[in-house]
Formats: sequence, C-alpha cells, structure tokens
Amino acid sequence: MGTVVWTLKNAETPSKTEANSLNESDSKINEKDEKSPRVVVEPLPLGESIQVNKKYWWSRSPHVDLDAIATQRSVYDDPEVAKLYQPRADWENLHRFDPSARWTWREEKALVRKIDIRIFLFACLAFMSLEIDRANISQAVSDNFLKDLKLTTNDFNLGNTVFTASFMCAELPSQLVSKWMGPDRWIPMQMILWSIVAASQFKLSGRASFLTTRALLGILQGGFIPDMNLYLSYFYTSAELPIRLSCWWASMTSAIIIGAFMAFGILHLDGSHGIDGWRWLFLIEGVFTALVGISAYWFMPASPTQTAGGLRGKKGWFTEREETIIINRALRDDPSKGTMHNRQPITPKLLWKSLQDYHLWPIYAIGFCFQMPMGPPNQYLTLSLKGLGFDTFQTNLLVIPSQVISMINLLVFTQFAGLTKRLAFNGIIGQVWALPFLIALHTINTSTTNKWIVFAIVTLLLGYPSNHSVQVGWASRNANTVRTRTVSTAMYNMCCQAGSIVYSNIYRADDAPRYRRGNKDLIGIAAGNIGLYLLVNFYYDWVNNRRDKIWDSWTAEEREHYLKTTKDEGSNRLDFRFAR
Repeated sequence: MGTVVWTLKNAETPSKTEANSLNESDSKINEKDEKSPRVVVEPLPLGESIQVNKKYWWSRSPHVDLDAIATQRSVYDDPEVAKLYQPRADWENLHRFDPSARWTWREEKALVRKIDIRIFLFACLAFMSLEIDRANISQAVSDNFLKDLKLTTNDFNLGNTVFTASFMCAELPSQLVSKWMGPDRWIPMQMILWSIVAASQFKLSGRASFLTTRALLGILQGGFIPDMNLYLSYFYTSAELPIRLSCWWASMTSAIIIGAFMAFGILHLDGSHGIDGWRWLFLIEGVFTALVGISAYWFMPASPTQTAGGLRGKKGWFTEREETIIINRALRDDPSKGTMHNRQPITPKLLWKSLQDYHLWPIYAIGFCFQMPMGPPNQYLTLSLKGLGFDTFQTNLLVIPSQVISMINLLVFTQFAGLTKRLAFNGIIGQVWALPFLIALHTINTSTTNKWIVFAIVTLLLGYPSNHSVQVGWASRNANTVRTRTVSTAMYNMCCQAGSIVYSNIYRADDAPRYRRGNKDLIGIAAGNIGLYLLVNFYYDWVNNRRDKIWDSWTAEEREHYLKTTKDEGSNRLDFRFAR
C-alpha cells in the first residue's frame, strides 16, 4: 500500500449548528490521480483550539460545547503538506487512519476516560509492583537485615550502586528489545522474571548473594519505565501524557506508602517458623508482583486497534469508531507516531542517529544531577530513623508522611508546569525547596537535637516537588520522532540512574552519623542545579529564536519547498520548536 487516499465517504457530517460554530478548513478538494497517487482532503469543519482563550496559567479552561466538533487542526488539513506526513504502509493502525474523521468533545472525553480505566490504571499497578520490589530493601534494613547478613553500611552502599548500575546498563537494551518485541510482550516478561528474583531474596545468605540479587533485579527492572512511557504514548496525546505521567509517578509514591503498611504487618512475622521478618517480606511481596506480571498479558493489548482476542474477548475493548478517534487524534497531535510500527526494531544506524541528537543532551544532564541533593537522605531514611531511636515498626510508618507530601507536590507542580509551559523553571522549584533543609541538616547536631525535629526536617526535604515526570515528557516532546523518543526516554533514565550511582556513595561510614561532609556536597549540588536549569532554558530559547528568524524570513513558497525537500529529521527540522 503506497499512498493513503481519504474522502468524506465514511465520515459523519456535522450538523449545521456545529458547522456554524467551527472554523472552516482552508483545504481544497483534490481528485485522485491514478498515475501519481495523491492525498485527498475534503474541507470539513474543525474544532476550535482549547487553548485559544487561556491567557494565564490560573485562568479556567474555557467551556466547550460537548456536542461540537473536537477534531483539532493539523498538517493533515493541508492537502499538499498532508502527503509528507502519511503513516508508513505497514503501520499496525493504518486501517483506522482517516483524516476526514470528525468527532465531538463528548465522544473524546468519554473515550479518554475509557482509556484511563482500561489502560492507565493497570500501568499504575505495574509501576507500583516495580517500586514495591525496588524499595523493600529499605524496609528490610529497618529489621536487622544488615546485621543478620553481616553487612556494613558501605556494603549497603555497594549494593545500591550495583543495583543502580545494572538498572542503568539495562535501560537502553531493554528499550530496544521492547521496540523489537513490542512492549505488550516484553513488559509482562520483565515483571515475571524480576518477581522471581525478588522472591528469591528469601534465601539470602551473605554479601555475595546480596550483591548478585541486586544486580539481577537491576538488569530485569531496567527499561521498564521508558518501555511503559512508550506504550502509553500509543494511547494519549502529548498534552494528556504529562499529567498522566505525574499520576503514574504518584502511584509509585503510593506503592512506597502501601509497602510501608505491608512491611509493618509482614515484619511482625519475624520468628514465625524460625524465619526472619525481612525474609517473609521479600517472599510475600515477590509473589504478589509475579501475579501482577502474569495479569499484564491480559491488561496490555499490542495497540489501540489490537485489543481483540484471548481473555479480552472477540470484540476487543474499543469499537471501530473509538479506534478511529484514538488513532487520528494521536496522529493529528504528533504525525511522527505513524513512522514506525510497534514491532519494528531500531537498527544500529537509527540508534546512532538518535544518540547524536545533541539538542536532547541538556535534558540528559538535568537527569544526571537533579535528584542528587535528595538522594542520600532518601536512601538512608530508614537507617537514620533507626539511629534516632525509633523502633522497626515506627520507622516503617514514619516513611509515609514524606511520601504523602511528595505525591501531593508531584501532582500540583506537574499541573503547574503544564499550565505555565516553563518546564525548566518548574525544576528549579524543587532545588530551591531542598536548600534550606539541607543547610539545616548540615548545621544542626542530629545526634543531640530532638529526634522529632530531625524527622520533620528530613520529611520536608524528601517531600520536595520532583520534576521527574515533567522531564520524561520533556525528553519525549523534544525528540519529535518515534525512534528518537524511544532512545531519548531510555537515555534520560540512564542518566538518572548514573546520578544515583554517584549519590549512593556520598554518605560514607567515616562521615557518620551526621554526614556533615556529605550534606555540604549536597548543598553545593543543589545550588549548581539551579544554574543548570537556567542554562538549559536559555539554550532552548536561543535555538527557538534562531529558527524563528530563519522561518519568518522565508516566503510561503520557500517554506513549502523546505517541507518537501528537507533531509532534516526529528528535532533538527527548522519547523520544530523545543519545549523549555
């Protein structure tokens, strides 16, 4: 199939009332030329942009008529430009590609709610299962884990480093495997395999087995986050994804809270059948996440148009009409989503081309640095609470307040970033938040200060508004191609893990228990991060302004010639502008 031709034949005709309230497309009717196939676009009404009247971030979203057309203007409404953006012939959703399709706000809102229930809720559950198996090491430490295995805090640091390094090294290979197999196949397989390793920690016997399971967990869990981000992008537009990613990361925080309650109960099994409580913790939680992994084969269809079959039923989850809306709203938002099918591997050549996209390197640099100021206090939280005199069960419950504050801040400030469109400045907020609490930890004597005051300082520090979910969406948005998006999300997360390796070794045994040297380093890093965010914002502003000058100086004919002949791809295109 070489060229897609679409007409009004299968499209629903809007009512006169709807048509009068909407902007008419400027597209002209073209006829199909048998010798030279062309894209045919009928002049159909389009919906008004929902951002038109939103002047300030605090302004309320404008009211929309639910029965009015919601279809947004895109490149597919210009017959000449549309030919340059048609999906590839083997794209799995091609049979639902119909740029003449129009739908109402009522249909779109109902469909997005359905996607949230069918797809997104399970994605949150899957992330929670990852975090439960990733974070329960901190809960185990609160139950004499180190003492029972004859490990030191430096051994604990090494275990965190081994896990993070393995996680980081697996990110990109896992993403490439996912793109080759399809995330609907690879993610469930990942989840089942890491759950087996997580449960096997029940039999840990010493330093060697501890480090081995840390490495295996990192290898098997690495790549899950960018894999799932890629999968969710099949169903949501670029405007919808960031807020869902913030909710997704909030589910991770919820997993820490739930895990703390689970640990409170499970650790009470200490001594049952002569088995340590932390061993029961690893076994029970590993079995739970394995069950979630098995269920993933049912809850993760290959694509919006491939939900039928198996336990999902012969008819699938979406009607033909709903599939048409999902596919065309996604392509109208980002035409590059039709450039690769969901079982297409990224070749070494495409991988190298994606890695060379230096415009994304500033975001990678942010990923490396931004979590460092809060990383060591978070990793040592349970150890620090035990050192302050709290018992095992109090320690696990006292982890919860910081996670609740963090979850609230994550949702609030992600929404704030979406409204202001100032992603770099949103990241600065988290660093400014952390500075006074880091200074307090460096200044006061945590050994003699009232333990509840120290607890309050650490809790507020760890409740900082993380910009992580915003930055994942930022890297995806600025990639501008599927192959680069696949690589960029993995590279961003690899840089985050590389930063974790660094901060896992900032608190050292010879600096305990106050870690004054380590906290001094964290203060310097937080201040440096503020400067880094400002530089990244300046860089993207500079590139956008330079491109605006070139683009605005061209005539309409010169712009059209560029679009038809350019070899620029992804973020290098002169008609692309970076989010900043």
